[in-house]
Amino acid sequence: MSDNATAQRATRLLTRPYTINGLDLRNRVVMAPMTRGQSPGGVPGENVAAYYARRAAGGVGLIVTEGTYVGHASTWASDSVPRFHGEAPLAGWRRVAEAVHAAGGRIFPQLWHVGADRDPGTGPVPDADVLSPSGLGTDGEPKGRAMTRADIDAVIAAYAESAAAAERLGFDGVEIHGAHGYLIDEFLWAHTNRRTDAYGGDLSSRARFAAETVAAVRAAVSPDFPVNFRFSQWKGGAYDAKLAASPIELEQLLAPLADAGVDAFHASTRRYWLPEFDGSDLNLAGWTKKLTGKPVISVGSVGLDKEFMGPEGMAFTPGTTGIDRLLDRMEHDEFDLIAVGRSLIADPDWPRRITRGEPTNPFTAGLLGSLA
Repeated sequence: MSDNATAQRATRLLTRPYTINGLDLRNRVVMAPMTRGQSPGGVPGENVAAYYARRAAGGVGLIVTEGTYVGHASTWASDSVPRFHGEAPLAGWRRVAEAVHAAGGRIFPQLWHVGADRDPGTGPVPDADVLSPSGLGTDGEPKGRAMTRADIDAVIAAYAESAAAAERLGFDGVEIHGAHGYLIDEFLWAHTNRRTDAYGGDLSSRARFAAETVAAVRAAVSPDFPVNFRFSQWKGGAYDAKLAASPIELEQLLAPLADAGVDAFHASTRRYWLPEFDGSDLNLAGWTKKLTGKPVISVGSVGLDKEFMGPEGMAFTPGTTGIDRLLDRMEHDEFDLIAVGRSLIADPDWPRRITRGEPTNPFTAGLLGSLA
């Protein structure tokens, strides 16, 4: 298909407005959350505000920020990752939201607890325990300790407090990070959740912690304040992992979350064009929409010819590629919105260039050293 024909299709399909729980988005393009580690002391500065505002000015409809730590010492794995609690970090985030709004965009913070991804003795509170469902890392080996009921209640409360802060600061919604082998995902995954209480066992029980987190966030904010939930099958270092081996199992996982108050799901895959289950071309986002009826964001190597391979994989340089396969899926309403990651690090104007048929800037590892 010619560049001009692709640009016309992109304009028709990507610039359609969309609404999540009453929040109007100007188009279907979302900035995917990507950890940048450029917030010393956990405080996002003016460079962070300018970084996100440039993407809003470039045509992104909704920005989901990099993962931000909720207010529990066990999750503070790095002093350069932003926090979403405390006077100075929240003041910084208020400026970020204002800058994005001034550029015409919408913005959700992604709320995050890293679970057993944090190593003992690290972070701003090195003596804090490493917490996970069963005291296991994603490799299945012992690490840290299993969470008590008091730990569970405290972490859920931290999510709720950060969500309430987001609404108070003027953000447009929140996203709960339940993917990629971090704490919530460690509860969802049978490999890391060996609990024998109400938070372990079958899929519905393993979803209890996530559902209670969603419910607490939902109760802490206004009814019309959108709550997204990001999930994945794959984990860092376990790319073939599966929470659900079939659509039936996926429904068992997602139904409690939808019932708890999720307004939209963000189904994280490494390659958006791959089918999730045998017998259907639907990707994970497509199945999520079919099973829940909720708005769904898809993601995975948009505009690039090589998928993300984990932290070490950001160091290689993919080539740019067309988006006709993406437009085919959006034309059939397989999913509602598409999140773009590395292509937006490389080119803040990616949405505008795509709809104009202009070349986009290629992603290179050198772009990761600063917020351009």
